[in-house]
Amino acid sequence: MSDDSKKTDEKAEDSASTDVVATKTEKPVTTDGDGHAEGVAPEKSYLTASRGVMSWLVTVDHKRIGLMYLVATMFFFLVAGLLAIALRTELFTGQQDFMSAATYNKVFTLHGAIMVFLFIIPSVPAGIGNFVLPLMLGAKDVAFPKLNLLSFYVYCIAAVMLILTLVLGSLDTGWTFYTPYSKSTGTAVIMATMGAFVAGFSSILTGVNFVVTTHKMRAPGMTWNRMPLMIWALYATALIQIMATPVLAITLFLLVIERTLSVGIFDPAMGGDPALYQHFFWFYSHPAVYIMILPGFGIISELITVHSRKHIFGYRAIAISSVAIAVISFFVWGHHLFVSGQSELAGIVFSFLTFAVAVPTAIKVFSWVATLYGGSIRYTTPMWYAIVFLWTFTIGGLTGVYLGTLSVNVHLHDTYFVVAHFHYVMVGGTVVAFLGGLYHWWPKMFGRMYNETAGKISALLVFIGFNTTFLTQFFLGHQGMPRRYYAYLPEYEVMHQVSTVGAWILACGLFLVLFTLIHAIKSGERATANPWAAVSLEWRTASPPIEHNFHATPQVTGSPYDFPEIDKSGKH
Repeated sequence: MSDDSKKTDEKAEDSASTDVVATKTEKPVTTDGDGHAEGVAPEKSYLTASRGVMSWLVTVDHKRIGLMYLVATMFFFLVAGLLAIALRTELFTGQQDFMSAATYNKVFTLHGAIMVFLFIIPSVPAGIGNFVLPLMLGAKDVAFPKLNLLSFYVYCIAAVMLILTLVLGSLDTGWTFYTPYSKSTGTAVIMATMGAFVAGFSSILTGVNFVVTTHKMRAPGMTWNRMPLMIWALYATALIQIMATPVLAITLFLLVIERTLSVGIFDPAMGGDPALYQHFFWFYSHPAVYIMILPGFGIISELITVHSRKHIFGYRAIAISSVAIAVISFFVWGHHLFVSGQSELAGIVFSFLTFAVAVPTAIKVFSWVATLYGGSIRYTTPMWYAIVFLWTFTIGGLTGVYLGTLSVNVHLHDTYFVVAHFHYVMVGGTVVAFLGGLYHWWPKMFGRMYNETAGKISALLVFIGFNTTFLTQFFLGHQGMPRRYYAYLPEYEVMHQVSTVGAWILACGLFLVLFTLIHAIKSGERATANPWAAVSLEWRTASPPIEHNFHATPQVTGSPYDFPEIDKSGKH
Protein backbone atom coordinates (compact mmCIF):
# COMPACT_ATOMS: atom_id res chain seq x y z
CA MET A 1 0.00 0.00 0.00
CA SER A 2 1.39 3.38 -0.96
CA ASP A 3 2.01 6.27 1.44
CA ASP A 4 -0.85 8.23 -0.14
CA SER A 5 -3.21 5.31 0.40
CA LYS A 6 -2.10 5.03 4.03
CA LYS A 7 -2.79 8.73 4.59
CA THR A 8 -6.22 8.35 3.03
CA ASP A 9 -6.88 5.33 5.24
CA GLU A 10 -5.84 7.22 8.37
CA LYS A 11 -8.10 10.17 7.52
CA ALA A 12 -11.03 7.87 6.82
CA GLU A 13 -10.35 5.99 10.04
CA ASP A 14 -10.21 9.15 12.13
CA SER A 15 -13.41 10.59 10.67
CA ALA A 16 -15.23 7.27 11.08
CA SER A 17 -14.15 6.77 14.67
CA THR A 18 -15.57 10.11 15.82
CA ASP A 19 -18.74 9.45 13.84
CA VAL A 20 -19.79 6.09 15.27
CA VAL A 21 -18.34 5.88 18.78
CA ALA A 22 -19.80 7.56 21.81
CA THR A 23 -19.91 6.89 25.54
CA LYS A 24 -23.04 5.83 27.35
CA THR A 25 -23.58 9.49 28.21
CA GLU A 26 -23.26 10.36 24.51
CA LYS A 27 -19.84 12.02 24.88
CA PRO A 28 -17.77 11.29 21.81
CA VAL A 29 -14.71 9.14 22.38
CA THR A 30 -11.85 9.42 19.91
CA THR A 31 -9.36 6.65 19.37
CA ASP A 32 -5.71 6.59 18.39
CA GLY A 33 -4.27 4.64 15.48
CA ASP A 34 -4.26 1.41 17.49
CA GLY A 35 -7.90 1.67 18.50
CA HIS A 36 -7.27 2.71 22.12
CA ALA A 37 -9.28 5.49 23.71
CA GLU A 38 -7.28 8.68 24.06
CA GLY A 39 -6.25 9.38 27.62
CA VAL A 40 -6.90 5.77 28.67
CA ALA A 41 -4.08 3.31 29.40
CA PRO A 42 -3.98 0.54 26.79
CA GLU A 43 -5.62 -2.69 27.99
CA LYS A 44 -4.44 -6.20 27.28
CA SER A 45 -5.93 -7.84 24.21
CA TYR A 46 -8.29 -10.79 24.47
CA LEU A 47 -5.33 -13.02 23.57
CA THR A 48 -3.27 -11.98 26.61
CA ALA A 49 -5.94 -10.89 29.12
CA SER A 50 -5.60 -14.28 30.79
CA ARG A 51 -3.09 -17.03 30.21
CA GLY A 52 -2.89 -20.79 30.44
CA VAL A 53 -4.72 -23.66 28.77
CA MET A 54 -7.57 -23.58 31.27
CA SER A 55 -8.26 -19.92 30.52
CA TRP A 56 -9.09 -21.03 26.97
CA LEU A 57 -10.98 -24.19 27.89
CA VAL A 58 -13.39 -22.37 30.21
CA THR A 59 -13.55 -19.03 28.39
CA VAL A 60 -16.86 -17.39 27.57
CA ASP A 61 -15.25 -14.73 25.38
CA HIS A 62 -16.84 -15.02 21.94
CA LYS A 63 -13.53 -14.13 20.28
CA ARG A 64 -11.63 -16.98 21.91
CA ILE A 65 -14.48 -19.40 21.21
CA GLY A 66 -14.46 -18.26 17.60
CA LEU A 67 -10.72 -18.93 17.37
CA MET A 68 -11.13 -22.40 18.89
CA TYR A 69 -13.82 -23.12 16.31
CA LEU A 70 -11.47 -21.87 13.60
CA VAL A 71 -8.62 -24.12 14.72
CA ALA A 72 -10.92 -27.14 14.97
CA THR A 73 -12.68 -26.60 11.65
CA MET A 74 -9.43 -25.89 9.80
CA PHE A 75 -7.94 -29.08 11.23
CA PHE A 76 -10.85 -31.10 9.87
CA PHE A 77 -10.58 -29.20 6.59
CA LEU A 78 -7.01 -30.47 6.42
CA VAL A 79 -8.09 -34.04 7.20
CA ALA A 80 -10.93 -34.01 4.66
CA GLY A 81 -8.70 -32.33 2.10
CA LEU A 82 -6.00 -34.98 2.43
CA LEU A 83 -8.67 -37.65 1.95
CA ALA A 84 -9.78 -35.83 -1.21
CA ILE A 85 -6.21 -35.79 -2.53
CA ALA A 86 -6.02 -39.54 -1.87
CA LEU A 87 -9.24 -40.05 -3.84
CA ARG A 88 -8.11 -37.99 -6.80
CA THR A 89 -4.70 -39.69 -6.83
CA GLU A 90 -6.35 -43.11 -6.87
CA LEU A 91 -8.52 -41.98 -9.81
CA PHE A 92 -5.46 -40.97 -11.84
CA THR A 93 -5.92 -44.25 -13.70
CA GLY A 94 -9.02 -46.36 -14.24
CA GLN A 95 -7.56 -49.35 -12.39
CA GLN A 96 -6.50 -49.96 -8.80
CA ASP A 97 -3.46 -47.89 -7.86
CA PHE A 98 -2.95 -48.02 -4.10
CA MET A 99 -6.36 -48.60 -2.47
CA SER A 100 -9.01 -51.27 -2.84
CA ALA A 101 -12.60 -50.60 -3.88
CA ALA A 102 -13.80 -51.07 -0.28
CA THR A 103 -11.17 -48.63 0.99
CA TYR A 104 -12.12 -46.14 -1.72
CA ASN A 105 -15.78 -46.21 -0.60
CA LYS A 106 -14.74 -45.57 2.99
CA VAL A 107 -12.39 -42.73 2.05
CA PHE A 108 -14.91 -40.81 -0.06
CA THR A 109 -17.57 -41.31 2.63
CA LEU A 110 -15.33 -39.91 5.36
CA HIS A 111 -14.20 -37.08 3.06
CA GLY A 112 -17.81 -36.01 2.52
CA ALA A 113 -18.99 -36.47 6.11
CA ILE A 114 -16.04 -34.63 7.68
CA MET A 115 -16.05 -31.86 5.09
CA VAL A 116 -19.80 -31.19 5.41
CA PHE A 117 -20.53 -31.75 9.10
CA LEU A 118 -17.22 -30.74 10.68
CA PHE A 119 -15.94 -28.03 8.34
CA ILE A 120 -18.24 -26.31 5.85
CA ILE A 121 -21.34 -26.01 8.04
CA PRO A 122 -19.61 -24.62 11.18
CA SER A 123 -16.59 -22.85 9.64
CA VAL A 124 -18.02 -19.44 8.75
CA PRO A 125 -20.91 -19.10 11.24
CA ALA A 126 -19.23 -20.65 14.28
CA GLY A 127 -15.67 -19.62 13.43
CA ILE A 128 -15.58 -16.22 11.74
CA GLY A 129 -19.18 -15.42 12.74
CA ASN A 130 -18.55 -15.99 16.43
CA PHE A 131 -15.62 -13.59 16.28
CA VAL A 132 -17.11 -10.75 14.26
CA LEU A 133 -20.87 -10.75 15.00
CA PRO A 134 -20.75 -9.09 18.46
CA LEU A 135 -18.04 -6.69 17.25
CA MET A 136 -20.08 -5.66 14.23
CA LEU A 137 -23.16 -5.19 16.41
CA GLY A 138 -21.26 -3.10 18.95
CA ALA A 139 -21.89 -5.68 21.71
CA LYS A 140 -19.53 -6.94 24.41
CA ASP A 141 -20.36 -10.58 23.71
CA VAL A 142 -23.11 -12.84 22.41
CA ALA A 143 -26.40 -13.04 24.30
CA PHE A 144 -25.60 -16.40 25.95
CA PRO A 145 -21.82 -16.73 26.43
CA LYS A 146 -21.94 -20.01 28.35
CA LEU A 147 -24.26 -21.53 25.76
CA ASN A 148 -21.71 -20.46 23.16
CA LEU A 149 -18.98 -22.41 24.92
CA LEU A 150 -21.33 -25.39 25.28
CA SER A 151 -21.95 -25.37 21.52
CA PHE A 152 -18.20 -25.70 20.94
CA TYR A 153 -17.90 -28.68 23.27
CA VAL A 154 -20.93 -30.32 21.68
CA TYR A 155 -19.19 -29.86 18.33
CA CYS A 156 -16.03 -31.49 19.76
CA ILE A 157 -18.04 -34.47 21.03
CA ALA A 158 -19.59 -34.88 17.57
CA ALA A 159 -16.14 -34.71 15.97
CA VAL A 160 -14.81 -37.43 18.28
CA MET A 161 -17.78 -39.64 17.44
CA LEU A 162 -17.23 -39.25 13.69
CA ILE A 163 -13.50 -39.91 14.01
CA LEU A 164 -14.21 -43.00 16.13
CA THR A 165 -15.77 -44.59 13.06
CA LEU A 166 -12.19 -45.08 11.83
CA VAL A 167 -11.56 -47.66 14.57
CA LEU A 168 -15.06 -49.14 14.50
CA GLY A 169 -15.07 -50.40 10.93
CA SER A 170 -15.19 -47.01 9.20
CA LEU A 171 -18.15 -46.01 7.01
CA ASP A 172 -18.97 -46.73 3.37
CA THR A 173 -22.50 -45.40 2.83
CA GLY A 174 -21.62 -41.99 1.39
CA TRP A 175 -22.12 -38.86 3.52
CA THR A 176 -25.90 -39.00 2.89
CA PHE A 177 -26.31 -42.37 4.73
CA TYR A 178 -28.86 -43.50 2.11
CA THR A 179 -31.13 -46.42 2.97
CA PRO A 180 -31.57 -49.33 2.52
CA TYR A 181 -27.78 -49.83 2.28
CA SER A 182 -27.13 -47.93 5.52
CA LYS A 183 -29.51 -50.37 7.21
CA SER A 184 -27.66 -53.49 6.03
CA THR A 185 -23.95 -52.54 5.87
CA GLY A 186 -21.69 -53.81 8.62
CA THR A 187 -19.76 -50.55 8.95
CA ALA A 188 -20.06 -48.02 11.81
CA VAL A 189 -23.30 -46.37 10.66
CA ILE A 190 -24.70 -45.87 14.17
CA MET A 191 -21.63 -44.06 15.48
CA ALA A 192 -21.40 -41.87 12.38
CA THR A 193 -25.09 -40.93 12.33
CA MET A 194 -25.07 -40.19 16.05
CA GLY A 195 -22.03 -37.98 15.48
CA ALA A 196 -23.96 -36.01 12.85
CA PHE A 197 -26.95 -36.01 15.22
CA VAL A 198 -24.89 -34.44 18.02
CA ALA A 199 -23.28 -31.94 15.61
CA GLY A 200 -26.78 -30.70 14.83
CA PHE A 201 -27.25 -29.55 18.41
CA SER A 202 -24.14 -27.41 18.13
CA SER A 203 -25.63 -25.72 15.06
CA ILE A 204 -28.94 -25.12 16.84
CA LEU A 205 -27.28 -23.59 19.90
CA THR A 206 -25.17 -21.28 17.72
CA GLY A 207 -28.25 -20.28 15.71
CA VAL A 208 -30.30 -19.43 18.81
CA ASN A 209 -27.42 -17.36 20.18
CA PHE A 210 -27.02 -15.39 16.97
CA VAL A 211 -30.74 -14.66 16.58
CA VAL A 212 -31.11 -13.37 20.14
CA THR A 213 -27.87 -11.39 19.94
CA THR A 214 -28.97 -9.72 16.71
CA HIS A 215 -32.39 -8.82 18.10
CA LYS A 216 -31.36 -7.68 21.57
CA MET A 217 -27.75 -6.49 21.58
CA ARG A 218 -27.37 -4.09 18.68
CA ALA A 219 -25.59 -0.84 19.53
CA PRO A 220 -27.75 2.28 19.99
CA GLY A 221 -28.63 3.70 16.62
CA MET A 222 -28.05 0.43 14.75
CA THR A 223 -31.42 -0.12 13.11
CA TRP A 224 -32.11 -3.10 10.86
CA ASN A 225 -31.33 -0.85 7.87
CA ARG A 226 -27.91 0.00 9.33
CA MET A 227 -26.75 -3.53 10.07
CA PRO A 228 -23.76 -4.79 8.10
CA LEU A 229 -24.75 -7.34 5.47
CA MET A 230 -22.56 -9.92 7.20
CA ILE A 231 -24.98 -9.73 10.13
CA TRP A 232 -27.97 -10.16 7.81
CA ALA A 233 -26.34 -13.26 6.33
CA LEU A 234 -25.52 -14.77 9.73
CA TYR A 235 -29.04 -13.99 10.94
CA ALA A 236 -30.66 -15.73 7.95
CA THR A 237 -28.28 -18.68 8.43
CA ALA A 238 -29.25 -18.93 12.10
CA LEU A 239 -32.94 -19.12 11.17
CA ILE A 240 -32.24 -22.10 8.91
CA GLN A 241 -30.09 -23.76 11.57
CA ILE A 242 -32.88 -23.51 14.11
CA MET A 243 -35.71 -24.67 11.85
CA ALA A 244 -34.06 -27.27 9.59
CA THR A 245 -31.52 -29.05 11.78
CA PRO A 246 -34.10 -30.82 14.00
CA VAL A 247 -35.43 -32.58 10.89
CA LEU A 248 -32.01 -34.12 10.22
CA ALA A 249 -31.69 -35.08 13.87
CA ILE A 250 -35.02 -36.91 13.81
CA THR A 251 -34.18 -38.62 10.49
CA LEU A 252 -30.84 -39.94 11.69
CA PHE A 253 -32.36 -41.01 15.00
CA LEU A 254 -35.04 -42.99 13.12
CA LEU A 255 -32.28 -44.68 11.12
CA VAL A 256 -30.52 -45.70 14.36
CA ILE A 257 -33.82 -47.03 15.75
CA GLU A 258 -34.35 -49.06 12.57
CA ARG A 259 -30.89 -50.61 12.80
CA THR A 260 -31.04 -51.37 16.54
CA LEU A 261 -34.68 -52.34 17.04
CA SER A 262 -35.45 -53.70 13.55
CA VAL A 263 -38.45 -51.43 13.15
CA GLY A 264 -39.54 -50.98 9.53
CA ILE A 265 -39.23 -47.27 8.73
CA PHE A 266 -37.02 -46.91 5.66
CA ASP A 267 -36.07 -50.52 4.79
CA PRO A 268 -38.48 -51.94 2.15
CA ALA A 269 -37.70 -55.49 3.33
CA MET A 270 -39.36 -54.54 6.62
CA GLY A 271 -42.25 -52.58 5.14
CA GLY A 272 -40.42 -49.25 5.11
CA ASP A 273 -39.91 -46.72 2.31
CA PRO A 274 -36.38 -45.63 1.31
CA ALA A 275 -37.76 -42.61 -0.57
CA LEU A 276 -39.15 -41.35 2.74
CA TYR A 277 -35.58 -41.17 4.06
CA GLN A 278 -34.55 -39.14 1.03
CA HIS A 279 -37.41 -36.69 1.57
CA PHE A 280 -36.52 -36.25 5.24
CA PHE A 281 -32.79 -36.00 4.59
CA TRP A 282 -33.02 -33.41 1.81
CA PHE A 283 -35.67 -31.38 3.61
CA TYR A 284 -32.78 -30.55 5.93
CA SER A 285 -29.82 -30.91 3.60
CA HIS A 286 -30.93 -28.54 0.88
CA PRO A 287 -31.50 -25.70 3.37
CA ALA A 288 -28.15 -26.83 4.80
CA VAL A 289 -26.58 -25.87 1.47
CA TYR A 290 -27.61 -22.31 2.35
CA ILE A 291 -26.33 -22.74 5.91
CA MET A 292 -23.02 -23.26 4.15
CA ILE A 293 -23.22 -20.54 1.48
CA LEU A 294 -25.24 -17.70 3.07
CA PRO A 295 -22.45 -16.70 5.49
CA GLY A 296 -20.11 -16.74 2.49
CA PHE A 297 -22.46 -14.26 0.79
CA GLY A 298 -22.14 -12.02 3.84
CA ILE A 299 -18.35 -12.15 3.68
CA ILE A 300 -18.31 -11.26 -0.02
CA SER A 301 -20.62 -8.31 0.60
CA GLU A 302 -18.11 -6.97 3.13
CA LEU A 303 -15.04 -7.64 0.99
CA ILE A 304 -16.38 -6.04 -2.17
CA THR A 305 -17.70 -2.86 -0.59
CA VAL A 306 -14.71 -2.29 1.71
CA HIS A 307 -12.03 -3.00 -0.87
CA SER A 308 -13.76 -1.10 -3.66
CA ARG A 309 -14.30 1.90 -1.33
CA LYS A 310 -17.89 2.27 -2.47
CA HIS A 311 -21.30 2.03 -0.81
CA ILE A 312 -22.73 -1.35 -1.68
CA PHE A 313 -25.29 -1.29 -4.46
CA GLY A 314 -28.78 -2.44 -3.46
CA TYR A 315 -28.25 -2.76 0.29
CA ARG A 316 -31.88 -3.51 1.10
CA ALA A 317 -32.23 -5.92 -1.81
CA ILE A 318 -29.19 -7.91 -0.63
CA ALA A 319 -30.43 -7.92 2.98
CA ILE A 320 -33.95 -9.05 2.08
CA SER A 321 -32.66 -11.61 -0.41
CA SER A 322 -30.76 -13.34 2.43
CA VAL A 323 -34.01 -13.89 4.31
CA ALA A 324 -35.80 -14.82 1.07
CA ILE A 325 -33.22 -17.52 0.37
CA ALA A 326 -33.69 -18.85 3.91
CA VAL A 327 -37.45 -19.14 3.35
CA ILE A 328 -37.48 -20.53 -0.20
CA SER A 329 -34.75 -23.06 0.58
CA PHE A 330 -37.28 -25.11 2.55
CA PHE A 331 -39.38 -25.76 -0.58
CA VAL A 332 -36.85 -27.10 -3.08
CA TRP A 333 -35.68 -30.37 -1.54
CA GLY A 334 -37.57 -32.41 -4.14
CA HIS A 335 -35.16 -31.58 -6.96
CA HIS A 336 -32.84 -34.17 -5.41
CA LEU A 337 -35.54 -36.81 -6.07
CA PHE A 338 -36.35 -36.26 -9.75
CA VAL A 339 -35.52 -39.90 -10.53
CA SER A 340 -36.89 -41.38 -7.29
CA GLY A 341 -40.33 -42.13 -8.68
CA GLN A 342 -42.13 -39.05 -7.37
CA SER A 343 -45.03 -37.79 -9.47
CA GLU A 344 -44.48 -35.73 -12.60
CA LEU A 345 -46.46 -32.86 -11.07
CA ALA A 346 -44.20 -32.85 -8.00
CA GLY A 347 -41.14 -32.82 -10.25
CA ILE A 348 -42.47 -29.83 -12.23
CA VAL A 349 -43.31 -27.91 -9.04
CA PHE A 350 -39.90 -28.54 -7.50
CA SER A 351 -38.23 -27.55 -10.77
CA PHE A 352 -39.96 -24.16 -10.80
CA LEU A 353 -39.21 -23.63 -7.10
CA THR A 354 -35.54 -24.32 -7.85
CA PHE A 355 -35.63 -21.55 -10.43
CA ALA A 356 -37.27 -19.28 -7.84
CA VAL A 357 -34.49 -19.68 -5.28
CA ALA A 358 -32.00 -18.58 -7.94
CA VAL A 359 -33.62 -15.13 -8.12
CA PRO A 360 -32.51 -13.74 -4.71
CA THR A 361 -29.09 -15.29 -5.29
CA ALA A 362 -28.81 -13.52 -8.65
CA ILE A 363 -29.79 -10.24 -6.96
CA LYS A 364 -26.69 -10.54 -4.80
CA VAL A 365 -24.37 -11.27 -7.72
CA PHE A 366 -25.70 -8.36 -9.77
CA SER A 367 -25.40 -6.05 -6.76
CA TRP A 368 -21.77 -7.07 -6.15
CA VAL A 369 -20.86 -6.44 -9.78
CA ALA A 370 -22.66 -3.09 -9.72
CA THR A 371 -20.72 -2.16 -6.58
CA LEU A 372 -17.44 -2.86 -8.34
CA TYR A 373 -18.49 -0.67 -11.25
CA GLY A 374 -17.17 2.82 -10.61
CA GLY A 375 -15.51 1.78 -7.36
CA SER A 376 -12.03 2.74 -6.20
CA ILE A 377 -10.90 -0.88 -6.23
CA ARG A 378 -7.90 -1.93 -4.18
CA TYR A 379 -6.52 -5.26 -5.31
CA THR A 380 -5.72 -6.60 -1.85
CA THR A 381 -5.65 -10.31 -1.09
CA PRO A 382 -9.26 -10.29 0.21
CA MET A 383 -10.39 -8.58 -3.01
CA TRP A 384 -8.59 -11.22 -5.07
CA TYR A 385 -10.57 -13.91 -3.27
CA ALA A 386 -13.79 -11.94 -3.79
CA ILE A 387 -13.14 -11.84 -7.54
CA VAL A 388 -12.34 -15.58 -7.56
CA PHE A 389 -15.66 -16.12 -5.76
CA LEU A 390 -17.60 -14.16 -8.37
CA TRP A 391 -16.23 -16.44 -11.08
CA THR A 392 -16.51 -19.81 -9.37
CA PHE A 393 -19.78 -19.32 -7.52
CA THR A 394 -21.53 -17.91 -10.59
CA ILE A 395 -20.63 -21.07 -12.49
CA GLY A 396 -21.95 -23.14 -9.59
CA GLY A 397 -25.19 -21.15 -9.43
CA LEU A 398 -25.87 -21.26 -13.16
CA THR A 399 -25.24 -25.02 -13.38
CA GLY A 400 -27.66 -25.39 -10.47
CA VAL A 401 -30.40 -23.90 -12.64
CA TYR A 402 -29.27 -26.27 -15.38
CA LEU A 403 -29.67 -29.26 -13.05
CA GLY A 404 -32.98 -27.89 -11.78
CA THR A 405 -34.41 -28.34 -15.26
CA LEU A 406 -36.32 -31.61 -15.02
CA SER A 407 -35.55 -32.94 -18.50
CA VAL A 408 -31.81 -32.23 -18.15
CA ASN A 409 -31.50 -33.56 -14.61
CA VAL A 410 -32.84 -36.99 -15.58
CA HIS A 411 -29.81 -37.48 -17.84
CA LEU A 412 -27.18 -35.88 -15.58
CA HIS A 413 -28.38 -37.25 -12.25
CA ASP A 414 -25.62 -39.08 -10.33
CA THR A 415 -22.94 -38.16 -12.87
CA TYR A 416 -19.76 -36.15 -12.37
CA PHE A 417 -21.70 -33.09 -13.57
CA VAL A 418 -23.41 -33.06 -10.16
CA VAL A 419 -20.05 -33.48 -8.40
CA ALA A 420 -18.68 -30.47 -10.29
CA HIS A 421 -21.76 -28.32 -9.58
CA PHE A 422 -21.75 -29.19 -5.88
CA HIS A 423 -18.06 -28.33 -5.50
CA TYR A 424 -18.40 -25.08 -7.46
CA VAL A 425 -21.00 -24.00 -4.90
CA MET A 426 -19.39 -25.42 -1.76
CA VAL A 427 -15.68 -24.97 -2.47
CA GLY A 428 -15.79 -22.29 -5.15
CA GLY A 429 -18.39 -20.47 -3.05
CA THR A 430 -18.18 -21.16 0.67
CA VAL A 431 -14.50 -22.13 0.96
CA VAL A 432 -13.25 -19.29 -1.26
CA ALA A 433 -15.37 -16.80 0.70
CA PHE A 434 -14.08 -18.32 3.95
CA LEU A 435 -10.47 -17.82 2.82
CA GLY A 436 -11.23 -14.24 1.78
CA GLY A 437 -12.83 -13.62 5.16
CA LEU A 438 -9.78 -15.00 6.95
CA TYR A 439 -7.48 -12.64 5.07
CA HIS A 440 -9.87 -9.74 5.68
CA TRP A 441 -10.26 -10.18 9.45
CA TRP A 442 -6.90 -11.83 10.25
CA PRO A 443 -5.29 -8.46 11.16
CA LYS A 444 -8.19 -7.83 13.54
CA MET A 445 -7.96 -11.29 15.09
CA PHE A 446 -4.21 -11.31 15.73
CA GLY A 447 -3.03 -7.73 15.21
CA ARG A 448 -0.58 -8.78 12.50
CA MET A 449 -0.45 -8.21 8.76
CA TYR A 450 0.40 -11.02 6.37
CA ASN A 451 2.52 -10.98 3.22
CA GLU A 452 0.30 -9.60 0.46
CA THR A 453 2.32 -11.17 -2.34
CA ALA A 454 2.05 -14.65 -0.83
CA GLY A 455 -1.68 -14.10 -0.25
CA LYS A 456 -2.25 -13.16 -3.89
CA ILE A 457 -0.22 -16.11 -5.14
CA SER A 458 -2.36 -18.40 -2.96
CA ALA A 459 -5.53 -16.94 -4.52
CA LEU A 460 -4.12 -17.53 -8.00
CA LEU A 461 -3.17 -21.13 -7.20
CA VAL A 462 -6.59 -21.79 -5.66
CA PHE A 463 -8.29 -20.34 -8.75
CA ILE A 464 -6.20 -22.33 -11.24
CA GLY A 465 -6.22 -25.55 -9.23
CA PHE A 466 -9.93 -25.45 -8.45
CA ASN A 467 -11.06 -24.78 -12.02
CA THR A 468 -8.67 -27.37 -13.42
CA THR A 469 -10.05 -29.94 -10.98
CA PHE A 470 -13.77 -29.39 -11.38
CA LEU A 471 -14.33 -27.73 -14.76
CA THR A 472 -13.18 -30.98 -16.39
CA GLN A 473 -15.73 -32.87 -14.30
CA PHE A 474 -18.57 -31.04 -16.04
CA PHE A 475 -17.36 -32.60 -19.30
CA LEU A 476 -16.91 -35.99 -17.64
CA GLY A 477 -20.48 -35.91 -16.38
CA HIS A 478 -21.85 -34.69 -19.68
CA GLN A 479 -20.20 -37.68 -21.36
CA GLY A 480 -21.81 -40.07 -18.88
CA MET A 481 -19.14 -40.70 -16.22
CA PRO A 482 -21.09 -41.74 -13.09
CA ARG A 483 -19.99 -40.40 -9.73
CA ARG A 484 -18.71 -42.49 -6.80
CA TYR A 485 -17.21 -45.09 -9.14
CA TYR A 486 -13.88 -46.63 -8.21
CA ALA A 487 -13.00 -47.76 -11.76
CA TYR A 488 -13.88 -46.19 -15.10
CA LEU A 489 -13.57 -46.71 -18.86
CA PRO A 490 -10.32 -45.77 -20.67
CA GLU A 491 -11.96 -42.89 -22.58
CA TYR A 492 -12.39 -40.97 -19.32
CA GLU A 493 -8.77 -41.34 -18.20
CA VAL A 494 -7.26 -38.15 -19.68
CA MET A 495 -9.85 -35.86 -18.08
CA HIS A 496 -9.51 -37.67 -14.76
CA GLN A 497 -5.76 -37.10 -14.91
CA VAL A 498 -6.25 -33.38 -15.63
CA SER A 499 -8.66 -33.21 -12.70
CA THR A 500 -6.15 -34.91 -10.40
CA VAL A 501 -3.33 -32.53 -11.40
CA GLY A 502 -5.71 -29.65 -10.65
CA ALA A 503 -6.34 -31.09 -7.18
CA TRP A 504 -2.60 -31.10 -6.50
CA ILE A 505 -2.35 -27.44 -7.57
CA LEU A 506 -5.33 -26.57 -5.38
CA ALA A 507 -3.67 -28.31 -2.42
CA CYS A 508 -0.51 -26.24 -2.96
CA GLY A 509 -2.58 -23.05 -2.88
CA LEU A 510 -4.35 -24.07 0.33
CA PHE A 511 -1.08 -25.01 2.06
CA LEU A 512 0.30 -21.61 1.04
CA VAL A 513 -2.74 -20.00 2.71
CA LEU A 514 -1.94 -21.91 5.90
CA PHE A 515 1.72 -20.96 5.79
CA THR A 516 0.99 -17.28 5.07
CA LEU A 517 -1.46 -16.87 7.92
CA ILE A 518 0.62 -18.73 10.50
CA HIS A 519 3.75 -16.83 9.45
CA ALA A 520 1.83 -13.57 9.91
CA ILE A 521 1.09 -14.42 13.56
CA LYS A 522 4.77 -15.00 14.25
CA SER A 523 6.52 -12.46 12.07
CA GLY A 524 3.97 -10.16 10.47
CA GLU A 525 4.04 -6.39 10.84
CA ARG A 526 1.80 -4.92 13.51
CA ALA A 527 -1.63 -4.06 12.16
CA THR A 528 -3.38 -0.80 12.93
CA ALA A 529 -6.92 -0.85 14.27
CA ASN A 530 -8.30 -0.26 10.80
CA PRO A 531 -5.86 -1.37 8.07
CA TRP A 532 -8.59 -1.39 5.40
CA ALA A 533 -10.08 2.01 6.39
CA ALA A 534 -13.46 0.31 6.80
CA VAL A 535 -16.47 1.90 8.50
CA SER A 536 -18.26 -0.95 10.34
CA LEU A 537 -17.88 -1.21 14.11
CA GLU A 538 -15.41 -4.09 14.37
CA TRP A 539 -12.73 -1.78 12.96
CA ARG A 540 -13.29 0.74 15.76
CA THR A 541 -11.66 -1.64 18.24
CA ALA A 542 -7.97 -2.31 18.81
CA SER A 543 -6.18 -5.00 16.77
CA PRO A 544 -6.44 -7.47 18.41
CA PRO A 545 -9.52 -6.31 20.39
CA ILE A 546 -9.58 -5.90 24.14
CA GLU A 547 -11.40 -8.54 26.18
CA HIS A 548 -14.71 -6.64 26.42
CA ASN A 549 -14.44 -5.33 22.82
CA PHE A 550 -15.19 -1.60 23.30
CA HIS A 551 -14.03 1.06 25.75
CA ALA A 552 -17.48 2.61 25.57
CA THR A 553 -20.86 1.74 24.15
CA PRO A 554 -20.80 2.57 20.42
CA GLN A 555 -23.36 4.94 18.99
CA VAL A 556 -24.21 4.31 15.33
CA THR A 557 -25.21 7.34 13.29
CA GLY A 558 -24.87 6.17 9.69
CA SER A 559 -24.45 3.33 7.24
CA PRO A 560 -21.57 0.85 7.61
CA TYR A 561 -20.76 1.43 3.94
CA ASP A 562 -20.31 5.21 3.58
CA PHE A 563 -16.80 5.69 2.23
CA PRO A 564 -15.37 9.20 1.81
CA GLU A 565 -13.54 8.48 -1.44
CA ILE A 566 -16.74 8.05 -3.47
CA ASP A 567 -19.72 8.52 -1.15
CA LYS A 568 -18.71 12.04 -0.16
CA SER A 569 -22.26 13.10 0.60
CA GLY A 570 -22.81 10.12 2.88
CA LYS A 571 -26.11 9.41 1.13
CA HIS A 572 -27.24 6.25 -0.59
